[in-house]
Amino acid sequence: MSKPTYADRIASAQVMVAGLRNNAEQVARRGLDIKFIDSVDVDKSDASTLNDQQEKLKADQKSKTAELLAKLDELDAKMAEAKKVVKLEFPQSRWKEFGIDDKR
Repeated sequence: MSKPTYADRIASAQVMVAGLRNNAEQVARRGLDIKFIDSVDVDKSDASTLNDQQEKLKADQKSKTAELLAKLDELDAKMAEAKKVVKLEFPQSRWKEFGIDDKR
């Protein structure tokens, strides 16, 4: 059995609030007054806002990750080119100066 998503939990709270409001007189007899119902509604609204913000951050992160990976591919290609030139231009004894640990 899978755990309910944040959206499922928020939707469930919305249904609960509606049910509590529709039956406020009966649930008040058991201690769930309008103040309690309002506090559940506020918590549900806050959770919904936070969930929306988190979803945006996840989308932004995916976008930034794709951007980073593309930039790293560019960097790797340039580093490979620079490494070739250094190996052709300098003796192996100087490769360490460029951060090259290769033996050949």
